[in-house]
Amino acid sequence: MGDLAPGETVDQYQVLDVIARSGMATIFRARDLENGHTVALKVPHLQYASDMVFHERFKREEEIGQRLDHPAVIKVFQPREKSRLYLAMEYVDGELLRDRLRRERRLPSETAVALAIAIADALAYLHDHGVVHRDLKPENIMVTADRRVKLVDFGIALDTTLRKMTWAGLSQTVGTPDYMAPEQVKGKRGDARSDLYALGVILYEMLTGETPFQGDNVYAAMRAKLQDDPTPPRRLRPDISPALEEIILHALERDPRDRPESALELREALAHPDSVVLTGRASRQRPKPRMPRWVRTLLAIAAAGAGYGLLFWALSHAG
Repeated sequence: MGDLAPGETVDQYQVLDVIARSGMATIFRARDLENGHTVALKVPHLQYASDMVFHERFKREEEIGQRLDHPAVIKVFQPREKSRLYLAMEYVDGELLRDRLRRERRLPSETAVALAIAIADALAYLHDHGVVHRDLKPENIMVTADRRVKLVDFGIALDTTLRKMTWAGLSQTVGTPDYMAPEQVKGKRGDARSDLYALGVILYEMLTGETPFQGDNVYAAMRAKLQDDPTPPRRLRPDISPALEEIILHALERDPRDRPESALELREALAHPDSVVLTGRASRQRPKPRMPRWVRTLLAIAAAGAGYGLLFWALSHAG
């Protein structure tokens, strides 16, 4: 069984063309021959399709997608029969938020807030149904021409309703460094509050054109995330309101207990900024502690290629 190509048929789907390729899978536009609807097929590359860890992760993504039903969450279909590993999903005519940010860098405040509210709505639904996305980022958010959002890619999602948890065994990390919450950087699995942190990062980026923590390399950025406070967004974009800055910094609190209690609370703050109480988060600056030499040495080794595992250990034992 080889890789699929446009013009071929798999089960009830006729492959039309390629939408996107990644290192692990190709997404095709296809036609459902039973009802004529256009769908998207996510087909793993052959070298991964036979990997048991990848197979388990892919099947779990399918199970999660098939039980979710929300307008801002990509829908996964159940084919009548399957002859190979793939996901059949609804076709969304839109673009990734990442592509829009590459083109525009900063979005108008009204647009960024509207998108954040829609994402928070989707997160509230996911969390109410026991699902934590854990990899929320602009690459996993589609935006349609009428500004609707669709959350995609539940490959490392955590489903607390299932006895067996999703395992992201294909990498040493769970998430994407710029958008990972501090607890995920430390190697913890993350929970609903980790998704709120990621949304805070995304809103910060939509408004300022930058992510909250910068560094010469990914390791330096993750260390800053564990030790430093983000630059208040109004310093980068003064037209952001103090209330919106407060909302963002609340979501970006280092301790999960200090973040909003739920996606609904965050959503309501975004929708009703007049009700937001300013706490002085924007003026709070923690001192940047100097790390012991042995920790700096370990970080240098990690940066040279020892990997995330050593980095996490060093960071968790620092200070």
